[in-house]
Amino acid sequence: MRIAIVTGASSGLGREFVKQIIQKKRLDAVWVIARRESRLLEMAQGSPVPILPIPLDLTKQESFSALRALLEEEKPDIRILVNAAGFGKIGSYAEISISDSESMINLNCRALVQMTLLVLPYMTRGAQILEVCSVASFQPLPALNVYAASKAFVQSYSRSLRWELFGRGIHVTAVCPYWIKDTEFISIAEKTDHPKGVRHFPLASCAHGVVRAALRDGKLNLPVSTPGPVAFLQRFFTKFIPHELVIACWEGLRHL
Repeated sequence: MRIAIVTGASSGLGREFVKQIIQKKRLDAVWVIARRESRLLEMAQGSPVPILPIPLDLTKQESFSALRALLEEEKPDIRILVNAAGFGKIGSYAEISISDSESMINLNCRALVQMTLLVLPYMTRGAQILEVCSVASFQPLPALNVYAASKAFVQSYSRSLRWELFGRGIHVTAVCPYWIKDTEFISIAEKTDHPKGVRHFPLASCAHGVVRAALRDGKLNLPVSTPGPVAFLQRFFTKFIPHELVIACWEGLRHL
């Protein structure tokens, strides 16, 4: 049974990945993972490809035990894994709770690695792994300090794993988009003690274009996908401009 697995599938990029994977990939089923079961069930209704809703909270260890048991029972041929589960919070160290900081690390880093390692035994040559990262991974960002650091981890992990999997013919791509205006990320990120830590989100992209570019770049086995001109330019210039100068520019821009 040829399948795709998408985490964070109930909204945002995860949901868009499910839509486009169903349209573009020849698969027997798509397994969708998220906490909100009602949204997953809604996605499964009327889908041209069978969708298996798997309501799990990936910040909880027992979720991986349940998923491991399902994989051992079904023994699927996983053709694509999209790790889209994650979240961020905008604010300084004093404005974001310890609990939120720990949750960002647990979901953005630990759960992503654990999910990747769990499915790798069920992947064969030509399979793809898309690790949803961010342009925040290219430099430190005050007011997004934990989030940016967690995404820097994801980018480094993805690029290293890609080399390790060359021999197996499995592609790994870190997907690094700029702000996306039609997902829940910004509204959730602003729910802190300082909701205007970033005043404006200019030139924000759309989920459809980000996912389309990510699937294309994953198929090409690119190490990093920077969908859109803003993401590409940020990736390019942060290779040459000292990070302290980039941080100073960011501090000015986010207050405009």
